[in-house]
Amino acid sequence: MIRILLAEDMHMVRGALVALLALEGDLKIVAEVERGDRIVSTALDCTPDVAVIDVDLPGLDGLSAAAQLAEQLPSCRTLILTSLGRPGTLRKALAAQVSGFLLKDAPADRLADAVRQVAAGRRVIDPQLALAAFDNGENPLTPREAEVLRMAADGAEAAEIAGRLFLSVGTVRNYLTTVVTKLNARNRVDAIRVARESGWL
Repeated sequence: MIRILLAEDMHMVRGALVALLALEGDLKIVAEVERGDRIVSTALDCTPDVAVIDVDLPGLDGLSAAAQLAEQLPSCRTLILTSLGRPGTLRKALAAQVSGFLLKDAPADRLADAVRQVAAGRRVIDPQLALAAFDNGENPLTPREAEVLRMAADGAEAAEIAGRLFLSVGTVRNYLTTVVTKLNARNRVDAIRVARESGWL
């Protein structure tokens, strides 16, 4: 019997996942949580074999919770569920040592099979997500360009960024122009979106 902790904040989705997994004779839900900051403490109490975790949770996001779980309860493997197929999120998930990464719109039998694979020590990655991550390529931004874009994403104007980084306003504007060009974006806001979706910010 594979013991599962399920972390999902949407009641209806969580109920559907519980019902779905309950149909499988070899899978058993031993705990349900709706917040990311409850995952580790609950897992330490009930020692599941696999934690099925939604990527977007209140309190603590699913990837951060998965990384903590890998540290504090290495015997528990993690399967991340997401509704957004962003290549950057997959890269972060792999960095957090998750065992599986699956889109929520995958067929129902795929989830049960993924839980079994993960419990057996194998890594399960949604093939389309893996392909998108591969196609997306490496981060084209230099560390300084990423830093300037991150500050702009947080709402800082060019003059404020210049002051904080000890640069001229012109240099900051040049960095932002270069970033927009490198990311093939329409403008600064679009560049921020592209960088975030790719996991570069």
